[in-house]
Amino acid sequence: MPALMIQGCGSNVGKSMLVAGLCRAARRRGLSVAPFKPQNMSNNAAVTADGGEIGRAQALQALACGLEPVVDMNPVLLKPESETGSQVIVQGRRLTTARARDYASLKPQLMGAVLESFGRLREGHDLVIVEGAGSPAEVNLRKGDIANMGFARAAGVPVILTGDIDRGGVIAQLVGTQAVIDPDDAAMVAGFLINKFRGDPRLFDDGYAFIEDRTGWRGFGVVPWFGQAHLLPAEDAQDIPARPVGEGVVIACLTLSRIANFDDLDPLKAEPGVKLVMVRAGEPIPAEARLVILPGSKSTRGDLAFLRAQGWDVDLAAHVRRGGHVLGICGGYQMLGASVADPEGIEGPAGVTAGLGLLAVETVMTPDKRLDRVRAVEAATGLPVEGYEIHIGRTAGPDCARPFAFVDGRAEGAISADGRIVGSYLHGLFAADDFRAGYLARLGIASAPRRHAAEVEAALEALADHVEAHLDVPGLLRVAGVAV
Repeated sequence: MPALMIQGCGSNVGKSMLVAGLCRAARRRGLSVAPFKPQNMSNNAAVTADGGEIGRAQALQALACGLEPVVDMNPVLLKPESETGSQVIVQGRRLTTARARDYASLKPQLMGAVLESFGRLREGHDLVIVEGAGSPAEVNLRKGDIANMGFARAAGVPVILTGDIDRGGVIAQLVGTQAVIDPDDAAMVAGFLINKFRGDPRLFDDGYAFIEDRTGWRGFGVVPWFGQAHLLPAEDAQDIPARPVGEGVVIACLTLSRIANFDDLDPLKAEPGVKLVMVRAGEPIPAEARLVILPGSKSTRGDLAFLRAQGWDVDLAAHVRRGGHVLGICGGYQMLGASVADPEGIEGPAGVTAGLGLLAVETVMTPDKRLDRVRAVEAATGLPVEGYEIHIGRTAGPDCARPFAFVDGRAEGAISADGRIVGSYLHGLFAADDFRAGYLARLGIASAPRRHAAEVEAALEALADHVEAHLDVPGLLRVAGVAV
């Protein structure tokens, strides 16, 4: 059964983007293709058609394949809640919260779920393109590995190793990986490719030949930097822009220490009338911001402490006094209330943390997690909103009498009496074009007529063109076992 695995010499080398491009290229050839990532670590998650959650990158790859995302595409998802612990999601559902040092003991039972999910995808499709995690060169993690070579060998899937030339040292990345991994692991590698090249690729001809000669691996191409990558949802917090994006009215978003589902902001980044500023630790909230967004968080109480440590609570109070607007999404909504209680210690030590007091609501964390793709209407305008809920905790209080939206007749979210503070559990709301335009208009921001979903689709087509132009796609498909 045809399959191919894209592994990287490190994190953030562009594996997710390459898999999406190859998926679309294979689909163009009439193949039924599905993405797969055995283990992912990300707080950017998507709700699936079968009611679970997977990494955002696999949802994008499913879109590239023309498929609805399902939990089998990412059977193990780790969602960091602290520096040392993560929530463990298995086949879409929370299994436990584990410290990093304890996670290794879980891996043997997780491999069964990984192979089960992979088997179902293989049976249902002509081709499965697999994405690794981190690097196989992390030999200290090789025992019990389910993310890279441990999976490749268990499932019998050939590997293409990706080097990131933008970081420098790409020759050492590839040659060094071969030098440190087990020879039986190295035997799974069918070749390599170079990603994120800037400039004239012919300047790397000698380096490319050196890698082929030293490793004995075949090269499958050099991929230049893809300029439209910013139009596609990012998964890794390293992809959060370090500089303001766009020109126009300032919208500021707080870069929380456990920021989650920050692709909520993608439709705003592309608005010509918006200057999106991601406020980082140690930076003040811009005084000229018309709207401040508190995004989702995997650790609401922990990020409340982080927020206060930056002095952002003082900045927010000043912003509100100046007449500014505030939007809290999911964990950010919870922070806006009077308090966040976690009596069972679900996200950390049990206790209660004072909120920012900008909304008359209170939140209590509960063990049950809400995972739902929803269609809603904005309460004030009746404009349609499509999004998803992915959260624990229940929020209630007087300001909920002024809901942000209605979901199947159910009141959702809360708005302050003056209308300037809004909280909602709905992720993805700005992808709704008419809602986004109306919301920005009420802030005095002119919005160009845009269709966000069409822009993402066009970017995927451009990505497939890019991959076809610079990689030996027929050769990669032959390695996978596809007759071309």
